[in-house]
Amino acid sequence: MEKQILKLKEQKNAIILAHYYTPAEIQAVADYVGDSFYLAKIAKNSDASIIIFCGVAFMGESAKLLNPTKKVLMPDLSADCPMARMVKKGKIEQMRAKYDDLAVVCYINSTADLKCQSDVCVTSSNAVKIVKSLPNKNIFFIPDKNLGRYVAEQVPEKNIILNDGYCPVHVQLSEKELLEKKKTYPNALVLSHPECEEKILNLSDYIGSTAEIINFAKHSTKNEFIICTEDGVRFKLEEDNPDKKFYFTNTSPCCADMKLNTLEKLKNVLENEENAIELNDEIIKKAVIPLDKMLELAK
Repeated sequence: MEKQILKLKEQKNAIILAHYYTPAEIQAVADYVGDSFYLAKIAKNSDASIIIFCGVAFMGESAKLLNPTKKVLMPDLSADCPMARMVKKGKIEQMRAKYDDLAVVCYINSTADLKCQSDVCVTSSNAVKIVKSLPNKNIFFIPDKNLGRYVAEQVPEKNIILNDGYCPVHVQLSEKELLEKKKTYPNALVLSHPECEEKILNLSDYIGSTAEIINFAKHSTKNEFIICTEDGVRFKLEEDNPDKKFYFTNTSPCCADMKLNTLEKLKNVLENEENAIELNDEIIKKAVIPLDKMLELAK
């Protein structure tokens, strides 16, 4: 099936983008594998006629916002991110009314509708840099409270107001299980994503985005690591570091929506050019503004 996919890709002048959390077999056939920020940049600069985004809905939307004239297709349109919708209706307007000099900073893991109401987007890899660069004193950080709290700790000069959203996968990581892994592998470094809860981050040796975790492990002189993020990252970690060991908590941090991306669905979407991301012109016009600002500030 891999050969069929690659042949179809060439015939259709398509590019396949895959997030680190998708299944290993999807990452193996993708043209580019990365985190949200990296793939957003690739999507914007691609000259392909069709963009196939193997990820979840907000990622496909972001690619469409940056490439409104191109076809952006997803292997499974039902693949979603619960956190992407975790801002109560009217909350942003309420915060704008309450605070002067407010910037609404929106994690890219959000719907196009939320981006429309925001001033700038961020990813886990550039959130601290962008928040520091903003002239605003007051920051309403949506939708993830855990990434927002981490940013607040790194940028204490700002008044960062947290939303109550969260990533269901990362908040399920167990402090007890992590302590057990640390006891079993005392020489292993703990590498964690900032979407994790504070109790996990406090036990970590390094905190970073998925791409930063991969880069840290690759260049570290250590040979053992306990990974606190979604288990799809194991493929890239082991590919880059065949002589190093990677451990995950016993309760596997697995995003069921990311695993909806399969080779069969990828082949089908290439053959039939279905599952297109559709956004109206008004949403594209509004939502692309904070995305473009992110790309500008993160240079």
